[in-house]
Amino acid sequence: MAMRKQAEKRKMRPKPSIRRGDEVMVIAGKDKGKRGSVTRVFPETNRVSVDGVNLVKRHLRRQPGSLQAGIIDMPAPLSRANVMLICPSCDKPSRTGRTLLADGSRARVCKNCGEIIGKES
Repeated sequence: MAMRKQAEKRKMRPKPSIRRGDEVMVIAGKDKGKRGSVTRVFPETNRVSVDGVNLVKRHLRRQPGSLQAGIIDMPAPLSRANVMLICPSCDKPSRTGRTLLADGSRARVCKNCGEIIGKES
């Protein structure tokens, strides 16, 4: 029964429109208006981690092989709904769509200017 629920959850998950390395702008929350690059994507929880945004203090104990001990600022994941992809060609936050290319592959398309953002694998 539990495996069935997990399989249903996997089916319901939408295709992520934001990927690692994308430039995004925060549109809601305490860091509204800030821009940053996506460092990690968590598709199972629908969250993204953006470099330099949503910083939280983390208290780290000294451990062998650790870089530094003490209080460290690190980015916490935020909801994917609170960030918007920035189109590289028009340099504005925009919604994205998908289109089918001539070679049969799919690509993300900017809804503002219509330019292709990147190929999907």
